[in-house]
Amino acid sequence: MIGFFRSTPRLLLVGALVLLLTACSSAAAGLNSFQSPDGRYAFLYPTGWSRVSVNGGPQVVFHDLINSDETLSLVVSKVDSDIELEGLGSPSDVGKRLLSNVVAPDGTGRTVSLLEADERETSGHTFYDLEYVVHLGERDRHELATVVLDRGYLYTLATSTNESRWPKVKGLFKKVITSFTFQI
Repeated sequence: MIGFFRSTPRLLLVGALVLLLTACSSAAAGLNSFQSPDGRYAFLYPTGWSRVSVNGGPQVVFHDLINSDETLSLVVSKVDSDIELEGLGSPSDVGKRLLSNVVAPDGTGRTVSLLEADERETSGHTFYDLEYVVHLGERDRHELATVVLDRGYLYTLATSTNESRWPKVKGLFKKVITSFTFQI
């Protein structure tokens, strides 16, 4: 019995450590880290997703191995280095312009509805987070994206799924787009 009381503080310490590690890892549970080869930026992507190469398309693309139409893409575009995101307009203005010129331009047969546009600050950068639905004939896709400017480049990180899967992945997709950060 005396041996039990001597080991109790050690057991409590181990238990507290396990609880702390579990709490810390649950915030990124189900997510893996991706960092650009030059170390400039990083973001999280869902576990079980695979990176694919797309010629002439986004710089980075991941897709779910089980639900292959669920995607994550990063488009990096060169812009004038003097431009600031706020100078392009409000989150709603930028979202509408992005959606009408890139996601659903005239002639594609797609229509798009901007549902939400928010601004957030992270590590000295302004991000515009966008939520929208793309109507593709008989089916709809739900998407989240974040837009940010850094050193003369516009970064657009977007996640996409079928509307029917949206309720199941909404929280996960939100963690993904808000994980985008600059390392240097």
